[in-house]
Amino acid sequence: MLCSNDDVETLAAYIRQSNQVTDNGLGALGCGNFRSMIKRLTIAFFALAGLDMLDALDKVDRANIIEWIYSLQVLPCEDKSNLSRCGFRGSSHVGVQYNPFKSPATPHLYDSGHIAMTYTGLASLVILGDDLSRVNGEGCMAGLRALQLEDGSFYAVPEGSENDMRFVYCAACICYMLDDWSGMDIDKAVSYIRRSMSYDSGLGQGADLESHGGSTFCAIATLCLMNRLEEVFSETELNRIRRWCIMRQQSGFHGRPGKPVDTCYSFWVGGTLKLLNIFQYTEFEKNRNYILSTQDRLVGGFAKWPESHPDVLHAYFGICGLSLIGEPGIREVHPALNMSLRAFEYLQSLHEKWKHQNSKFSDPVTNCT
Repeated sequence: MLCSNDDVETLAAYIRQSNQVTDNGLGALGCGNFRSMIKRLTIAFFALAGLDMLDALDKVDRANIIEWIYSLQVLPCEDKSNLSRCGFRGSSHVGVQYNPFKSPATPHLYDSGHIAMTYTGLASLVILGDDLSRVNGEGCMAGLRALQLEDGSFYAVPEGSENDMRFVYCAACICYMLDDWSGMDIDKAVSYIRRSMSYDSGLGQGADLESHGGSTFCAIATLCLMNRLEEVFSETELNRIRRWCIMRQQSGFHGRPGKPVDTCYSFWVGGTLKLLNIFQYTEFEKNRNYILSTQDRLVGGFAKWPESHPDVLHAYFGICGLSLIGEPGIREVHPALNMSLRAFEYLQSLHEKWKHQNSKFSDPVTNCT
């Protein structure tokens, strides 16, 4: 077993304290710099997803956090001139006045969604049991389309940014959760993934780039969400990807040859192996021992390395790594969507509900103004 009930409580308390939400929904996240503030929604996702995996969501005010997440949605203005900038922002740092139902008549010059924040915002709403009735589907899809480049990859923001496999994965998750693939050119995205396979059969962030455990996960998970995995790669190629991934294990897993083992790759690489139906051939006990060696038993979180400071990202992915090996007391993770199986099944129930309403574009998913 992971640890005693007291240790699970300590871990849950650490995650909860990493994402304190006060009465106005904008509480401290244990981060004291601007770079952390602008990605607050993603940090919140790690905390909420971790609590869900520990069956400890009762320790947070769900309704209050849901309202805070919706306050970060960039909605279309009245003339829809900002439609291509819609989605979810990472925090309230821009200073736009909060209205959960309607955007200002004139959009803020620098206000736009961020693809990773849109993904983690939607995932957090699903985890919290929201029905997504206030998500503006039209805006999210238009915002996604504006971010896709000709080579099939995505920017993070409409102003321009890095474009790589991380954001292809975020786009696929958004489309999957909203059950609407009109936000991306799937064929272009698939081509981008195909070109990103390296000489050693791992996948990089883009064509001609180094194979990496994180980008390999993003590529494989994206194809699984699209139901295109076996169409894109032959069985021989999939076996070569499996071999590349399984060779990333030492005690835990590392992301690239010659790099140290890191807690988060127990999920990034482990989850990829799970999606490729070969995780059962990894060494569970070595992986488990490494993950537990990085836990701070005083404050509860996991770090990337032993004797290092814990953080909420590695706390969450450490939990997911333990879930993959069937650790008692931890919920099963759904690797492709990076959330608990419980949350995934709830999302599936929403999809079924939408199908019974005949058309998504007549249901609450897109009617939020």
